[in-house]
Amino acid sequence: MINPAISAKKRQPAAHGGGVRGDNSVPRSSQFEGRFGRMFRSLPSAEWPKEALLNLANAMTSPPEHLETDPKVPTAAFEDLTKRIHDDEENAGIAAGYTYLGQFIDHDITFDPASSLQQQNDPDALIDFRTPRLDLDSLYGRGPGDQPFMYVGKKFRLGRELKENKTDSAARDLPRFNDPINPGPKRALIGDKRNDENAIVAQLHASMLQFHNKLVDKHPDDSFERIQQRVRWHYQWVVVNDFLKTVCGAEVVEDILPDFGKKKPIWKLKPNLSIFKWRNDPFMPIEFSAAAYRFGHSMVRPIYRLNTKLDGGDAAQATEVERKRGLAGRFFIFAGVQKRGLNGFDEFPEQWAIDWKLFFDIDGSINKIGIERVQPAYKIDTSLVNPLGFLPEFSKAPTPLIPPLSVEQLQSKPLDPKHPNVDPSNLAKRNLLRGLAMGLPSGQTVAISMGLDPIEDKDLRVGKAVLSDLAGNPTLTSFDKDSNSFKENAPLWYYVLAEAQVEWGKRATAPGSKGNEEPLRLGTVGGRIVAETLIGLIWGDRHSYLRQAPNWRPDTIRGMGDLIQFARS
Repeated sequence: MINPAISAKKRQPAAHGGGVRGDNSVPRSSQFEGRFGRMFRSLPSAEWPKEALLNLANAMTSPPEHLETDPKVPTAAFEDLTKRIHDDEENAGIAAGYTYLGQFIDHDITFDPASSLQQQNDPDALIDFRTPRLDLDSLYGRGPGDQPFMYVGKKFRLGRELKENKTDSAARDLPRFNDPINPGPKRALIGDKRNDENAIVAQLHASMLQFHNKLVDKHPDDSFERIQQRVRWHYQWVVVNDFLKTVCGAEVVEDILPDFGKKKPIWKLKPNLSIFKWRNDPFMPIEFSAAAYRFGHSMVRPIYRLNTKLDGGDAAQATEVERKRGLAGRFFIFAGVQKRGLNGFDEFPEQWAIDWKLFFDIDGSINKIGIERVQPAYKIDTSLVNPLGFLPEFSKAPTPLIPPLSVEQLQSKPLDPKHPNVDPSNLAKRNLLRGLAMGLPSGQTVAISMGLDPIEDKDLRVGKAVLSDLAGNPTLTSFDKDSNSFKENAPLWYYVLAEAQVEWGKRATAPGSKGNEEPLRLGTVGGRIVAETLIGLIWGDRHSYLRQAPNWRPDTIRGMGDLIQFARS
C-alpha cells in the first residue's frame, strides 16, 4: 500500500523560483515525440527531504578499505590464488567487463549537457544530444566528412601502442591531442569525451575503433557506410544476446523477443514491449536513464588488475608495503594521487595495456584462477565502493604521490564542498538528487503499475549483498524517521538496486544454492525496464539488425569478448 499523503504531495517549485515547462502535466510526453519521455506517464512524482537523500547516499557509499591495525593505511581484498571468487562482494554471474560495456552503451544513447543537479528538470524540455538509438554515434561522431581529424581514409585514427608492462600487446590508446603551445591534459579525439573517463572504458572504445578497422581490412571494397552498418549490427547483437542476457537474464530477453533468430519470417515477429511504448519514434525513458540503468554504478569494483605482467603502479615493481596491502599490480578505479587510480581525461602510462581475458570470458578464461582469473563485477546491491564518493571530474586534479600511500591521499578532494552551486562528487548523491529533480515516481508505485507486489519496507536494506550482513543492514526507512518520507516511497534508483539484492537473497538462502557465490542479476522491475528500453531502441531504429535482418547473427562472435579478440587479432 502506497502512503497516500506522500503520493498526493504537490511538487514544489524549482529552487531558483517558479515552475518548469510541463511541470505537473498529467499526460507527460503525450505526443511520444520528445527525445526524453516517461514510461509511466501517469504516476505521481515521489518526494523526499533533500537531507534524507543525502543521508541515504552517505550510507550507500562504503568507507575506504584499510588495514584493521591502521585505518590510515589503504588496502584491498587480498587475492586467493586457489579460486576465482576472492571476495563475498564479487558477483560470480557477471564479469567486470560488463560494467564498462554498460557504460559504453550509456554514452551511446544519452547525453544531456544542459541538465543540472542544482535545479528541477522537465524531461519534456530536455534535449538528448545523443540519438536515442544504438547506432554508435559516440564512436563515429559526425563522420569523416565533418570530423576528419578522427579518420584516416575509411579507417579510424588510432592512438599509441600500449604494452603489458614491458611486453608488447595489440592494445592501443585513444588518439590524443598534444598541444605544444599550451601543454596540459592530452584529451582524446573521439566522438564522446565521456569514453575517456577512465582507462578501462577508454581502451574499450579503442577496441571498437580497432574492430571497425579490422572490418575495413576484411572487406576492402566495401564503402565506409557499409562497414559502419556491419559494426553497428555486431554491436547491437552483442547488446541483446550478451549484455542483456547477462545482466537481466536470458528469460527476460527471450520473453521480449520470443521468435527472433529462429528463422521465422518478419510478419511473425513482434517484440513483446509491455511498458515501453511510443507513437512514431522511440524516446529515452527518464525512468531508465535517471534510475534503472544506473544499476551499473553498484557493479564497479574498487580495484582492478589490468594485466598479469604489471607489478607496480607507474613503476616497474611494487613496493614491499604495497605488496603486503594487496595492491601489487592492481589499481583503484579512481584516486586522488597520480598513477594509483585509473582516472581518465589524460594520457595514462604506456604499460597499462588491458588484457581483456581478465574482464571477459575469452577462450575459456572464465575457468582460470588466481591473478589470471576473469575478475568479477561487484554485486548489484545498495552499496557503492568508496572511490565513487569522490568522482575525479568533480574533484581536484590528482597530485603526486608522497610515500607512503595513505587513505587521505587516495581519496580525491572536492573542488569546494562549502559552495552551494557545486555539483556533488559523490555518485550516490548525484543519482538520488537527479531522480528528485526529474520528478521520478517511487519504486513501489512503478512495481504496482507493472502488476507486481512491491517489496515491504522491512526488506529494503542499505548495504552489501553479503549473507552475513543482510539481516543486520539498516532499513531504508531508518534514514528519515522524522518525516517518514521513505515509508512505502523508495527512490526508484535505490529500489532497483534493493530489488536485485532482495531477490538474490531468496535464491542464495534456498536449499542447494551457492550461498554468497550465487549469481546476482537485475530483479523483476529493474530487469524489465532495462531490457525493454534497449531492445525497444533497437527495434525502433529502422536501420537496425532487428528490423532489416531479424534472423541475422555474427559468423563467429558470441559475445563482447570474442568481438574484442577479433578486433585485436
